[in-house]
Amino acid sequence: MRRTGSAIVVGVGPERGLGAALAMCFAEKGLHVFIAGRSDERLQNIAKLIQKAGGSATPVVTDVTVEQDVTHLFDQVRKRNDVIQLAAYNVDSNIPAPFLQTEVTTFTTLWQQNCFGAFLFARKLMAIMQTQQQGTVFFTGATGSLRAKPPFTAFASAKAGLRALAQGLAREFSPHGIHVVHTVIDGVIDGDRARNQFPEYVQAKGSDGLLQLEAIAQTYWAIHQQPRSAWTHELDLRPYKEPF
Repeated sequence: MRRTGSAIVVGVGPERGLGAALAMCFAEKGLHVFIAGRSDERLQNIAKLIQKAGGSATPVVTDVTVEQDVTHLFDQVRKRNDVIQLAAYNVDSNIPAPFLQTEVTTFTTLWQQNCFGAFLFARKLMAIMQTQQQGTVFFTGATGSLRAKPPFTAFASAKAGLRALAQGLAREFSPHGIHVVHTVIDGVIDGDRARNQFPEYVQAKGSDGLLQLEAIAQTYWAIHQQPRSAWTHELDLRPYKEPF
């Protein structure tokens, strides 16, 4: 397979998760993929799956809320000396709690993972992409990015911050040839997390009521391929049955 550059996916966890699906999609398209997450075991598993399918991947254990970890990730990226074609910040940490029961640690943890980590990641990424004068970066948002609803007020605050960060980056770096995209995932993804945490809800929704991983990944890739004369900054994705 001919290599055409690199991709970075942050927030790679279970095999049936969006981070893994994005990584496998980008690798299938010929990119060397740097996959980052907190679990070495999970990263190694995804890397093996990518390699088994004929792709190429480098797993890097990374806690995006720790600046030294993010620096280490980009040290590994620079060693390859590739053009970074696209990157995805796919961290999606959620802890439901009614507002008066929301601890300070809960609020700050959600902000650090969903928003602050994106700042640390983007600060390194934008410096590289600005030099390249090209690249696409995705920030995966949620329904809460647009409206807060209990018991997810803390989560929504963090995701709204992520959305604002993406908007600011788009306005500052689009003239440098960098395509910044914020995606609103408005629904439940059919993955390991949902099936393990609320199986009855998943069963009630049925396959047509859930976002399919491969479909989301295909949409990300299609947006990445947009001509620069007609870029999308924000889009929302939901199953056709999902009310909104």
